[in-house]
Amino acid sequence: MKRPRPLAELVDATIAPVLAQQGFASSDIVASWPELVGERLAAKCEPLKINWPRKTSSAVEAEPATLVIKVESAFALDLQHLSPVLIERVNARYGWKAIGKVLLKQGPVRKTSVPAPLPPPAPEFVAKARTKVGSLADPALEESLVRLGAGILARKDHAS
Repeated sequence: MKRPRPLAELVDATIAPVLAQQGFASSDIVASWPELVGERLAAKCEPLKINWPRKTSSAVEAEPATLVIKVESAFALDLQHLSPVLIERVNARYGWKAIGKVLLKQGPVRKTSVPAPLPPPAPEFVAKARTKVGSLADPALEESLVRLGAGILARKDHAS
């Protein structure tokens, strides 16, 4: 029987093949990048790939990999000083000594912009949505539905 799945599961399954080509076992390092390096540096650098060493038959324990990071030149020194902490944080996330060193590549980083918040809907849309929603036992749910409805009504009005 199929069950509803969280969107995160679907996104992870969709981008997993692309990340695997870059050496990432999963999307957790890419997705939690701001948490690992901090908001300020996350805007100026991004993980590119993980270079795993070739397996040799004589090696008892696998050698740690190299995390390749693209960084804007002005922030390369900051990230270089943060490298031991970053390696520790990534290894803690994986639960084993997966990363042994960091390789920095200088260059422009993709800018990810956060869209500006939409202005609140006009009072007439809020009033119309409130009448459609009615009174609910849960006031928080009622307010959420009113905001959603007002936004939909305002978008429909704007589109026409």
